[in-house]
Amino acid sequence: MTGGKAIDIIKRGGHRPTESFERPKLHASIRAACLSVRSPDGVAENTANNVCDAVIIWLEKKPEVTSADLRRKAAETLESYHPEAAYLYKHHRLVI
Repeated sequence: MTGGKAIDIIKRGGHRPTESFERPKLHASIRAACLSVRSPDGVAENTANNVCDAVIIWLEKKPEVTSADLRRKAAETLESYHPEAAYLYKHHRLVI
């Protein structure tokens, strides 16, 4: 939920039901990417907060977005804070 408004996230391929945007879910994934490249916990936490804030501003005027668009925007924002973590975040499906 962003500013009291629910944003629907259309899941990959459109085969699964949409789900509402959840900041904690995005925060956890950004933080995990940062920790995976050995960022200190405080840096990972601050980076995740900054990326979430930027993504929420981007989401404000959108009634729905695809999960791919959400991931792309989060990775693009993360790139300016932590390029190594952004690479991992962008390519995690290929790496794991």
